[in-house]
Amino acid sequence: MRMSREDLYAEEIFTDRRAGTIRRMTPVTGAGEIDDSRPVLYVGETQLMTSAGALPLSFELAAGSLDEAVAKFGDAAREALEQAMDRLQEMRREAASSLYVPGQGGGGGMGGGQGGGGLQMP
Repeated sequence: MRMSREDLYAEEIFTDRRAGTIRRMTPVTGAGEIDDSRPVLYVGETQLMTSAGALPLSFELAAGSLDEAVAKFGDAAREALEQAMDRLQEMRREAASSLYVPGQGGGGGMGGGQGGGGLQMP
């Protein structure tokens, strides 16, 4: 495994100790000097408490400054949450429509204890 000298970033973390954190990723050269040829990146991070525990959310913030990143944090976090919820729904649909192959797994055969009304293939 190797790190790329052309893709190095110095990382700073900012937090309000309430809503989450913003990581400012400043591009640097292999010598640690600021690389002005690449843009500074901002990444927001927060978590949502659910009945199953904390759900971490991480999202890019299209911003040209820390102040702009802070202003965009709430909307970006909301969008990341919506995307996470959509993905969870998609995963539930995929799990509910799984194909069952008789003789593999739990009950096997037609109606052999494979609940959920899944399709069975001969």
